[in-house]
Amino acid sequence: MNKIVLTAVVLGLVATLAIASYLILYSDEADFKTTDITIINSHGENITVHVELALDSTQHRKGLSGRDYLCNDWGMLFIFRENVSYGFWMKDTSIPLSIAFIAENGTIIDIRDMEPYSTDSHKPNGEYRYALEVNRGLFHDNDIVIGDMVMIPREYSR
Repeated sequence: MNKIVLTAVVLGLVATLAIASYLILYSDEADFKTTDITIINSHGENITVHVELALDSTQHRKGLSGRDYLCNDWGMLFIFRENVSYGFWMKDTSIPLSIAFIAENGTIIDIRDMEPYSTDSHKPNGEYRYALEVNRGLFHDNDIVIGDMVMIPREYSR
């Protein structure tokens, strides 16, 4: 086999392995449904956040772990079947995030900042039905505080 053909074969194999690795690493991201939610801040302003939806325990465990980047106006909304009091951590997450814990009626009951790769558990004092993770600073920059309302799309509110 001549050198040009051998080089082409090797480059083809490398490209195939790179594509396969990408698909394996990021294939479960495609399993998250997406939607837009609106947060009404204390000034009455509507802030739209595009969210991936974590709807089951597998997606809850995966969350945003393994990601290197999250667009500014994107986040992940964790939806639970009943009120819960679970803690959230950042063990495998490299993005600095903030989390809002949201009651069944859509009221934000707590907001916490979380450090990348931390195993500290973050949870509010009471139970919640939803949790919204976003880039750290999104809540602050949009004057979103405890007591503000998150409009959960009807098909995901329980």
